[in-house]
Amino acid sequence: MKRRTKIIATLGPATEDPKVMDEIISAGIDVVRVNFSHDKIEEHVERIETLRNRVRSYGHQIGVLVDLQGPKIRIEKFKKGKIKLKKDSVFILDTNLDKNAGDENRVGINYANLAEDVSRGDTLLLDDGAIVLWVNKVEDNEITCKVIVGGKLSDNKGLNRQGGGLSAPALTEKDKEDLVVAAEMNADFVAVSFVRSASDIEEARELFQQAGGTGGIIAKIERAEALDSLEELIDASDAIMIGRGDLGVEVGDAELPALQKKIIRLARQKNSVVITATQMMQSMVNSPIPTRAEVFDVANAVLDGTDAVMLCEETATGQYPAKVVIAMDRICKEAEKQNVARISDHRLNTRFGRIDEAIAMSTMYTANHLGVAAIAALTESGDTAKWMSRISSGIPIYALTRHVETRRKVTLYRGVYPVSFDVMLNDTSEVNQEIIDELQRRGAVRNGDLIVVTMGDVSGERGGSNVMKIIRVSDS
Repeated sequence: MKRRTKIIATLGPATEDPKVMDEIISAGIDVVRVNFSHDKIEEHVERIETLRNRVRSYGHQIGVLVDLQGPKIRIEKFKKGKIKLKKDSVFILDTNLDKNAGDENRVGINYANLAEDVSRGDTLLLDDGAIVLWVNKVEDNEITCKVIVGGKLSDNKGLNRQGGGLSAPALTEKDKEDLVVAAEMNADFVAVSFVRSASDIEEARELFQQAGGTGGIIAKIERAEALDSLEELIDASDAIMIGRGDLGVEVGDAELPALQKKIIRLARQKNSVVITATQMMQSMVNSPIPTRAEVFDVANAVLDGTDAVMLCEETATGQYPAKVVIAMDRICKEAEKQNVARISDHRLNTRFGRIDEAIAMSTMYTANHLGVAAIAALTESGDTAKWMSRISSGIPIYALTRHVETRRKVTLYRGVYPVSFDVMLNDTSEVNQEIIDELQRRGAVRNGDLIVVTMGDVSGERGGSNVMKIIRVSDS
């Protein structure tokens, strides 16, 4: 059984060895992520070049996702590298303090406007909520806090305000420079961190396209404010990512499960693509097997309909990059056997705005009720295949396209598999047989099977899918 849910693996020091790179490719990754919050840009560029060079011998495509750092608010450094905060003690966040001068009494902050964004009574969370501070007083550049939950604190840990409300813009100057790099890398997707509104996505898209980028823009949902603009963020972006780390800190961890289900459901209803991320297999950074809780977490995301599940530290710095991909692959396949992941009433009561969307929906209704073996979508942009993939089904969707950018883009879509196929080079009367031959070579169909083919009357025209054909393999 082909896995429908896609796996995103983050590249890092643990994948530098070409042998390890080959292992995670063989294990079944669909998309790789490079995290611009860490390491040097040159290292990321080299990793992507290595990945693309090595994947050629495997005969399939792997998408590339560049994850921008965004305005991650962090404390600066301590003189001794770390301190221990005691409960009920006073601790000052000082935006003017030298970045290396932190001690048990105060520490610097990398966000100069923090004092303008907080006030007495606010709760600030450090190190993903491990340290809890209550704001007692704000004066000029100093935020005087009472330690509610203490513990060890080291350099550069993140800071969040409970409930959100920090005003740092989504795109920093570094992000704007990194968008140019992403365009030069031919990134298939760029994830924008800490977005609040559709304007953040529109700005990133404009800058990316100005730099020559052609990939999709992903909105990372990790601020509390993003939840208030969720629908417009979904509409403005090509995909969304549920960043459960910072989001959980701002809204509270107990709210995350219901929020995750809501976001996945809404994204699919609106024909968007959704990624579930953060600590999915965290224990496998140091362990060769996942915890049972992690197995349930990944399986539940699959059952909810996520397009992709993402690995972060597990593959970037962990000890078992290939084993964690293999484990995630196994869990996804097992979850996909359940009926709840294979049935759908998607958009049954919705009026379609485009002919190619209507063709996609008609195809999936036909395929699910006729028992076809495979769906072949001849596509220029990949849109028809994406719309098809919004319908829960166990039927593989093959996106046949001449464009390498489209083949890499569809690697993120649930249940869609890219195929190099140039319809312009095939005689119209022979296209059906060429499609069947290609699917037979892949072991997707056998004599007697039914397949559904979608295409446009005018070959090579984007958004032109207006034909659906049902073909019996033995009859072609």
